[in-house]
Amino acid sequence: MTKLEAYVKKGSFYKAVVEDGSDIIFIVDFEGKILYHNASVHETLGYRAKSLIGKNFFDFILPASLEEFKASFRQTQKRLYTEKVEFQFLCKDRTYRFLEFNAINLKNKEGLPGLILDCRDITQRKDDAVELLRAQKAKEQFLANISHEIRTPINGIAGIAGLLSKNQNPEEREMYLNAIRHSSENLKVIINDILDLAAIDSGKLKFEKIAFNLKDLLPSLISTFTYQAREKNLALHYTIDESLNKILLGDPVRLNQVLINLISNAVKFTHTGAIHVKVEMEKLQKGICHVCISVKDTGVGIPAEKLNTIFESFSQADESVTRRYGGSGLGLTIARQLVELQNGRIEVQSQEHIGSTFTVHIPYAVGTTKISKQTPHIASHVDNTTRNVRVLLVEDNDINRLYAKSILQTWKCNTDIAENGLIAIEKLKSNTYDVILMDVQMPVMDGYEATKAIRMMPHPAGGTPIVALTANATKIDVEKCLVAGMNDYLSKPFTPEDLYEMLFEKLKIVPASASELKPASTPKQYDLAYLQNISGNNQEFIKEMLQTFVQSIPASLGEMEEALNLSDFIKLARVAHQIKPSMTLLGINNLKDSVIKIEEMAKETKVPSLELQLNVMEFVQACREIIDDLAEELKKY
Repeated sequence: MTKLEAYVKKGSFYKAVVEDGSDIIFIVDFEGKILYHNASVHETLGYRAKSLIGKNFFDFILPASLEEFKASFRQTQKRLYTEKVEFQFLCKDRTYRFLEFNAINLKNKEGLPGLILDCRDITQRKDDAVELLRAQKAKEQFLANISHEIRTPINGIAGIAGLLSKNQNPEEREMYLNAIRHSSENLKVIINDILDLAAIDSGKLKFEKIAFNLKDLLPSLISTFTYQAREKNLALHYTIDESLNKILLGDPVRLNQVLINLISNAVKFTHTGAIHVKVEMEKLQKGICHVCISVKDTGVGIPAEKLNTIFESFSQADESVTRRYGGSGLGLTIARQLVELQNGRIEVQSQEHIGSTFTVHIPYAVGTTKISKQTPHIASHVDNTTRNVRVLLVEDNDINRLYAKSILQTWKCNTDIAENGLIAIEKLKSNTYDVILMDVQMPVMDGYEATKAIRMMPHPAGGTPIVALTANATKIDVEKCLVAGMNDYLSKPFTPEDLYEMLFEKLKIVPASASELKPASTPKQYDLAYLQNISGNNQEFIKEMLQTFVQSIPASLGEMEEALNLSDFIKLARVAHQIKPSMTLLGINNLKDSVIKIEEMAKETKVPSLELQLNVMEFVQACREIIDDLAEELKKY
């Protein structure tokens, strides 16, 4: 017999399993009298060994649930084995803990009227479940709030745009335009909050270490809230220690973001009284300046029980706050994380109906270099840097395309348009560009695939700088852009200043030389020899044929696109058949094969296919280019 077998036969394991085990073991009779309990009651419930023997189990059950527990206890007496009966048991310190027992009925096994209760502490599990439910509810509330917050400015923009389409006097137009700007700014703030939180959570957010002076930063920041404060008759003051008139090294943009959040909240939640921003130096130690910034208001205040949750994601102090004041509920979460990521901390003190004070403590290294004040570039700035720069704008959204093209036109850039990656590649085969602005999500060929294809093209096309224009600004999306071969990215929505900085300051794009700007010579895509032969070179007849083609074909191309979008393949085949003779007449031989293929595919197709879509889009784009060429040819007649 082995030592282990002897150990088991002797029953020595009893002490390890029962007496010293982590589970609480009770033996009780059917009336609830405690006949035995192990030593674990001390660690979990606080009672000394054997101190509960002789007492009644029911006396320790939470009174509010006693009747329900007794019913479960009676059911247990009828079964051989019972699992997972939850209850709350009174501890030595007069608190209640959640326990759960599994019961062995001694009546069935030994003929004795008693139960062995194997109890486990499930307090943490219950707390976790409550917290999970609370977090889930907060997240659901956040999604409802954010949906409302996003829809509100979008509805405003859409409605006012409709009003602008009607004839209005200049004052009304200006009022409507201001309302659209205000709504779009609100929308941008909410979206930026979501993107910032995603960036922080993914670890993508990086902090600059540049020189700045709080004596310069604070006044300009406060001035942005002067109008809002004056509108509500609020006094807005600030004080800053003279000792802080020094160069600090850090990220002033992120500090600005934190303070904007705190001050805008103070303005939002204060209806009478004042807001005071105070900046002090707590200490200067080993080249580190510990800065303390407080934002104090006389606003509505925050209930004491809510102070611990206001910095959590998806949370505001009260659901009614969101309904009354709006907002994403992410601002303070982002502020706290931005501060903590810079080795600082943020605190709050508040009393309802009296006011709140948010205090930021943050350390900055002291710098020795002078701050160079740069004059920001204006959106309409035009000089030799921007003039004649050749830009290929690859964007499928009409409004985004119009916005970007309008900005580029103010800088006198030469802008070419491509609605998807495939068209962009075709344009690069015959044109040279200084930079490509590439949308990422597009039909036919997206920005990633287009970039990979461009990088495989010979110089100069293959080496053209590419900037991603993307609404997806998470770490994974940015890395995907760079891996595809893009030089950099600009997240949407972007301002003219953002685009200028990216193109002319960061990437230092300059216009190519005149020789490089010339498109590669390409042979004509049409041949009028057939038309000249059948007409005896009758100039009037040729002119009439050219006019007919230039004027009628665009409508036919529109019908093709509409039929494709509606999956009306019979109509698509019919229109292709109608266009086919014109290809022969004008010697457009390469497109004649294309239109024949489209007609055949459309006749055989029952469901939309990517191949058919690609063929139609390529054909339509090529036709439109030939129409432009033929319009020039027509001028000779």
